Amino acid sequence: MPPTRFLRCLLLRRSPRRAGRTGKLWVALAGLGAVAAPAARAQDVYYSQPYATRLHLNPAFTGLLDDASVTLTYRNQYPTLIGALQTTQLAADYRLASQRSAVGLLINADRGGGLSLTRLEAGFTYAYHARLSPQLYVSGGARASYGSQRISYGNLLFGDQLADDGQQLGPTAEPLVYDPVHYLSLGLGGLVYTSNAWVGLALDHANQPVVGVADDAVLPFRLALHGGYKHYFVKTTVKRQYREVSVAPTAAYSYQGGSQRLELGVYGTITPLTAGLVWRGAVPGPGATQQTLVALLGLTGNGFRLGYSYDVSLSQFSRETGGAHEITLSLTKFDLIEAAKRRLRRKNYAAPPCPVF
Repeated sequence: MPPTRFLRCLLLRRSPRRAGRTGKLWVALAGLGAVAAPAARAQDVYYSQPYATRLHLNPAFTGLLDDASVTLTYRNQYPTLIGALQTTQLAADYRLASQRSAVGLLINADRGGGLSLTRLEAGFTYAYHARLSPQLYVSGGARASYGSQRISYGNLLFGDQLADDGQQLGPTAEPLVYDPVHYLSLGLGGLVYTSNAWVGLALDHANQPVVGVADDAVLPFRLALHGGYKHYFVKTTVKRQYREVSVAPTAAYSYQGGSQRLELGVYGTITPLTAGLVWRGAVPGPGATQQTLVALLGLTGNGFRLGYSYDVSLSQFSRETGGAHEITLSLTKFDLIEAAKRRLRRKNYAAPPCPVF
């Protein structure tokens, strides 16, 4: 099917009456989309709580913050649009008895768009932890994932389904066949940290798997650089109760498929609450207009973490689409007494000072 016809069908959706009033606009948009389509590339979801979804950010985080944890994340992006982008993630990690290794599980499910695009990706992570000096630690990780992507034409309305008066006729004669595409994705990551600072680098989709029917429909590699510094005003553990008062400025840079993104944020923690404010936008340059301000609030309890964030868009297009909501819930296990024993035996690997949301 020609690209212009396909995009026109996508834009018409289920509203033939509106299509009649705005037909010229749809044709213009369809023509523009047809020109841009050959250069299109798939991209990953960017989470607003990167350290709550840290296995997605960098596999080197596997097993570093907790002895064991399970995290469920839900993100609803552009909620005012028909076909909003919705992402659900399940992540789990477990630190092995040696304390030097950890394994993790990461499952992502994406759904949205006019074609009900669905992508399911599941994989495993592994990380190895080492101490370079009494105050310097390093972790290296790897991830291997298997994914499946497909689209559905069930909610589209084609031209041969419309009568002259705009009434809907029977089924379309268009061949609507799109079998799921399966792919393998590989990634690597590294992290260096002290008790107050951290810096990490991750390369995901290193093999650039094909995720569509066209040969150039690849999932380009994602390069992510992230780091920060935490200043503690209070950091104590009394009667197995940890208390922290701190502030942590953070920065991150990512590159994927020609798109560059910069993040600058600051997190404040007064146990059990964490609040953060993060600016996210395209790297300054021609056409760099997409900017977002993320406000987040997190609550940490005995064995759980609950976080919520909202993306406040600073560009006109994004404001009209409703921003994004993101919720995370983590169940965690960390034994302070056992950690103290490991510290005495010099077998304890301190956690990086990064935020937990």
